[in-house]
Amino acid sequence: MAAAKPTPTDSLSFCLAQLTAAAGEGLGGVKDTATNETPLARALLALRTRHVKAAGGIERFRARGGLLPLLALLRRASAADPAPSLAGPGSAPSSVESAASDGPAPLLGPAPSASSSTPSPPVRLRKTLDLALSILANCCTERACRDEVRRLGGILPLVTILQCVKTDSIQNRTARALGNLAMEPESCGDIHSAGAVPLLIESLTACQDSHCLQSVVRALRNLADSPQHRLALAQQGAVRPLAELLAAAPDPALTLALVRALLELSRGCSRACAEQLSLGGGLGPLVSLASHPKKAVREAAILILANLCAQGLVRPALGNAGGVEVLLGELQRRRGPSGAGPASQQPLVRAVCLLCREAINRARLRDAGGLELLMGLLQDPRASAWHPRVVAALVGFLYDTGALGRLQALGLVPLLAGQLCGEAGDEEEEGKEAASWDFPEEQTPERVEAGSFRSLRSWLISEGYAAGPGDISPDRSPERCPLPPPPEPAQPATPARGPALVRTPRGRCPAATEEPWGREGPALLLLSRFSQAPDPSGALVTGPALCGLLAYVTGAPGPPSPRALRILARLTCNPACLEAFVRSYGAALLRAWLVLGVAPDDWPTLRARPLSLHSQHRELGEMLLQNLTVQAESPFGVGALTHLLLSGSPEDRVACALTLPFICRKPSLWRRLLLDQGGLRLLLSALTRPAPHPLFLFFAADSLSCLQGLVSPTVSPALPPAIPLDLDPPSPCLYEPLLGPAPIPAPDLHFLLDSGLRLPAQRAASSTASPFFRALLSGSFAEAQMDLVPLRGLSPSAAWPILHHLHGCRGCGAALGPIPPPGQPLLGSEAEEALEAAGRFLLPGLEEELEEAVGRIHLGPQGGPESVGEVFRLGRPRLAAHCARWTLGPGQCPRKRALGLVGLVEAAGEEAGPLTEALLAVVMGVEVGSKGPSLDC
Repeated sequence: MAAAKPTPTDSLSFCLAQLTAAAGEGLGGVKDTATNETPLARALLALRTRHVKAAGGIERFRARGGLLPLLALLRRASAADPAPSLAGPGSAPSSVESAASDGPAPLLGPAPSASSSTPSPPVRLRKTLDLALSILANCCTERACRDEVRRLGGILPLVTILQCVKTDSIQNRTARALGNLAMEPESCGDIHSAGAVPLLIESLTACQDSHCLQSVVRALRNLADSPQHRLALAQQGAVRPLAELLAAAPDPALTLALVRALLELSRGCSRACAEQLSLGGGLGPLVSLASHPKKAVREAAILILANLCAQGLVRPALGNAGGVEVLLGELQRRRGPSGAGPASQQPLVRAVCLLCREAINRARLRDAGGLELLMGLLQDPRASAWHPRVVAALVGFLYDTGALGRLQALGLVPLLAGQLCGEAGDEEEEGKEAASWDFPEEQTPERVEAGSFRSLRSWLISEGYAAGPGDISPDRSPERCPLPPPPEPAQPATPARGPALVRTPRGRCPAATEEPWGREGPALLLLSRFSQAPDPSGALVTGPALCGLLAYVTGAPGPPSPRALRILARLTCNPACLEAFVRSYGAALLRAWLVLGVAPDDWPTLRARPLSLHSQHRELGEMLLQNLTVQAESPFGVGALTHLLLSGSPEDRVACALTLPFICRKPSLWRRLLLDQGGLRLLLSALTRPAPHPLFLFFAADSLSCLQGLVSPTVSPALPPAIPLDLDPPSPCLYEPLLGPAPIPAPDLHFLLDSGLRLPAQRAASSTASPFFRALLSGSFAEAQMDLVPLRGLSPSAAWPILHHLHGCRGCGAALGPIPPPGQPLLGSEAEEALEAAGRFLLPGLEEELEEAVGRIHLGPQGGPESVGEVFRLGRPRLAAHCARWTLGPGQCPRKRALGLVGLVEAAGEEAGPLTEALLAVVMGVEVGSKGPSLDC
């Protein structure tokens, strides 16, 4: 087949020449347009179908200067349509009108008569506009052309065409060109300023062609490129026509365009956007589209619903349309094993939390499994940034007893306690429109709060939990009854003690009485609500809950909220919580953390903590323990403690015995329970068993010390005197004269050691000092006739204090020789050898002197807790009692006392008898080996 014959329109130069000629006609005078119509139409058609669509064709067209005559042609064509504008007055700014009135003469000549066979001028004009607008829209798909069109002022002619020419095809191509230009922020602003938005909105209602509507919808979507532009579009009524079109069930392509546009317009959803979308009937279709088979439509519809939740006025209607179930289901799907990442969950989490602000939606959310979903978010460490928002949402269920019971069963309380000292999440600030719509007439506070807590404050006001705008008052909190406002303004007066507060005529409390409301406020409010249950012990009197509350009270950067203090006071004053405080070691924890200043993190390694508020914490701890004492010494408390100690589980019996010294001050009560009924021995026997609590040994050391103070309140600490040994006055040494070159009297005996060393001695003095040596040296043994008596298994250092003692030395310092310094082991040392030799040679006085020397060196001022176990390992009863006195002494540091008990338990191992007897004797004030009160307790 022969090749096609080349035509002039195959040349880009020819087409540009025709375009330039058509754009310039009429500038110097009116010409007959009939001769130019066919070449221009062919040139425009060639440009659209061949030159612009070719690879690199748009750039060549722009580089050859094609945009300038094309825009000039559009300006002439926009001024040539004789049809009056169908737009309402004021729909376009004066700049558009002036551009139309001051433009060049019409492109085509006067219309021919009706009998003429040639097309009428409007038909030729529309054809020219169709081709020119199509070329321009195609060119504006590239950024360089968009920039040049804006520079050449091509936006105003397009807006004029949109206003004047109401043909669907021209409206379609004009909207397409504007939509492409709106992809640049600068051009988008110029389009808004040129007044194109009302004209595009008018096209939504006037056009019937689906393609034209898609182009208009796309242009509106591209024009919503910033919060300011989205707000402007909503205020000009762009959302409602889109919603109405969506409600009319359009074709799939238009449906996709509509949901994409609504998604863009609903970002940071404004009140106007929500109102128009609701009035336009778009909520129901959006809920239906959430199950659309096409993923793009489905996800866009879900995100639109999530964005709408930012406006309280539309949330009830959204819930009625089924939006709660849709959003919950989608969030559950995305959190599943095959779901998306955290970034895609964030808008849904925010929407679900906002839905908790209306009662009707809370009921739907609870029935649809929303409580379990919110608890899953709180338990997920990957969702820690959303935890404050979720906790604030759960405040909505504050008075929903069924929901609170379910949340408690799911483990909310320990999670709330952990939130008190957690890090604040990164949240977007909610506007006042996000407040609850249950009471829309209430005004939200104007105080600046961060994140969701500002919205929570407004919600609390609308729900009636707060006294007034800008105030979260303790007298309107759940644990206090609201007071009626006085009829006259309150005069300044000294506030009285108690919960009553001075109120102003508007119900607001003075600034001096306002409680702090920080990020921990929602968690404390929920914890306070849980603490008001008849028996809150199962939820709040547990280790995690108490640790969270105490960590907040002692570690808050500023003054802690009084609500936290009231929670602790309420729990300790509730008789139903007494057994829980005993079982969970809560009383011991209160004393350790608040009174002694030792938190769980400080044990066994001490952490640096500020001590400026320790006195306040001590006062709080003593007050809480006093509350528990009142409960324990009441008839109910006595019965409960007796039951626990006698009939409880082994763990409960030990916990009860440990706690009694902290909360019982009546001698008749603690003596009966601890001494007569075996509580003390039960506690001591538990020391060497596996610890039931991480701080058990710390609590036990403190408990035994307190009990010792109850048994012997006036006994001074039986610790070694804090006097350096080198300052003690030395006693005269009676053995030293035997060691000189001319000993007086002369020794009549020598002891031979295994090392070959000979030690001089007096036979009479040695026989008198020890029954062993009396039998050895004066009896019928062969050594009685020997001048050189061997002493087997004795080193020189161990023999030295024995020889001194045999010759009458007492306190001359010889007993200190074999004692190693603190920090060195005693087992296997010369001190242990000397003690064994003193026992073998029947020298009890020397044993006592050596034990006193060990105690003074290792348990004196230079010793520490690590030495207690070393001394106890020697297995000497008097040294064991010495270790127990050092550990339980009333003047001892709590941490050192506990560390000392740890060393004793480790040294005792499985042989608990010696340790139990030593501690029992010290607690009861009985000297080891002496007769005193019965220890069968």
